[in-house]
Amino acid sequence: MKFEELVRARYSVRKFKGDDIAAEKLSAILEAGRVAPTACNYQPQKIYVVKNPEYKKAIAKVCRYTFDAPVILVVGYDKERDWKNKLMPPYSSGETDAAIVCTHMMLAAFDQGIGSCWVGYFNSEDIRLALELPENIKITAMLPIGYPADDAEPMKLHSEFRAYDDTITEI
Repeated sequence: MKFEELVRARYSVRKFKGDDIAAEKLSAILEAGRVAPTACNYQPQKIYVVKNPEYKKAIAKVCRYTFDAPVILVVGYDKERDWKNKLMPPYSSGETDAAIVCTHMMLAAFDQGIGSCWVGYFNSEDIRLALELPENIKITAMLPIGYPADDAEPMKLHSEFRAYDDTITEI
């Protein structure tokens, strides 16, 4: 599939089969996140591959959008490793870097036939505590991933886009 077809066809999957993700497919998804570009190539990203049922339950207690996915990729960054822009204090690249990583994994997942849904509706500290992560880690997104259920489909607004000149300005 060409890239333009991939980005147009990909949608947020909110209903998954219970099947395990093939190891080589999960590895390809994680590799896409590992090599994603980050500010100054500092690579502050942290990707937690959550398969353990107890940790999945802990996440579900503080975030209702896990969609019973077989795997939840919890994405964040190490606050001690992110790039700080001295021209715009207190700007930190961590959240942007984690978003780039998340996007790469989301697209790589779709390319592997794996569905995902970007989840940002949670309290970062609650997720960090649920997973017993160190204080220097800030969680910014979660990607529940898995094989889409047979009746999974895009949300109603998936194919609706604002006009070109409403989102893009040539100057």
